Amino acid sequence: MIHFVGAGPGAEDLITARGQNLLRRADRVIYAGSLVNPALLNLCRADCEILDSSRMTLAEVIDALSRDHNNDSIIVRLHAGDPSIYGAIREQMDELCKLGVPFEVVPGVSAFCAAAAALDAEYTLPGVSQTVILTRVAGRTPVPEKEDIRSLAAHQASMALFLSAGMLPQLRDALLEGGYPADTPAALVYKASWPDERISRGTLENLLDLGDGITKTAMVLVGRFLGGEQTRSKLYDPAFGHGFREARV
Repeated sequence: MIHFVGAGPGAEDLITARGQNLLRRADRVIYAGSLVNPALLNLCRADCEILDSSRMTLAEVIDALSRDHNNDSIIVRLHAGDPSIYGAIREQMDELCKLGVPFEVVPGVSAFCAAAAALDAEYTLPGVSQTVILTRVAGRTPVPEKEDIRSLAAHQASMALFLSAGMLPQLRDALLEGGYPADTPAALVYKASWPDERISRGTLENLLDLGDGITKTAMVLVGRFLGGEQTRSKLYDPAFGHGFREARV
């Protein structure tokens, strides 16, 4: 059986209990060496076969995943964060389906969640933003034209950008041209939840200063949710009744 497992954002204890259990039982682990914290591999048995996919092609990954899958082997494909976000798992699952190889996906904690935690931030503040946009700047891998940063910026929603720390000038210009005011709060979180995590706060106007030489393994967060607005939800408002509590005012 193949198990696509989300390794979490980096901290060893932010992988799920299910993911930990699978790593402890695994006969083979193929992990994303450029992003996954190698300390997680300490969970594996001494006789577990461990392969780093950062130097492998898709065909080589599929061969490693499908080999011996019929002999009750536990094979883990370990992806950073949550596999469903920039995990490139669809192409792997498609190939496994062609081969008739069974698999499952074990979700993980995404870096955009760990970045918000590092900032003590909530993306969905009442009266501020109820929408979170997860996206990236177009680079060597393009994005659909209708998902251009300028178009997305028009909503002025809470935005979390992956794979974009190395393109801050293009990102800042696109966000400003799209509609975010220059004083919109922004933050860059490098290696959220790792021991060497770094946080820089500012505004779109000085976004370039936040990079400080960081070009990868960082999240860029933009939006008024990072500001100091005092806001309260309806959920715990005594004047707001719902299915579990009557209004008290």
